[in-house]
Amino acid sequence: MKKLFLLFAVATMSLSIYSCRETTEEKTEDAMESAGEDIENAAEEAGDEMEEAGNEIEAEAEEAEQEMEEEMNEDDNM
Repeated sequence: MKKLFLLFAVATMSLSIYSCRETTEEKTEDAMESAGEDIENAAEEAGDEMEEAGNEIEAEAEEAEQEMEEEMNEDDNM
């Protein structure tokens, strides 16, 4: 009876350890995938922000150029 109980206990422990190992591997894979997605999303957001900033700078430069041209034309008309 003791041998049967011991065999059952060893079998149960073996299954538990194997099950925990699979769960840990799955959680690690999920965490890696999530981190990869987070990095990708952050990179896209940064790219979008840089593009918006570039568009704003371009618009401001065009506006400054127009103002300079207007001022130069006003001086010539005097």
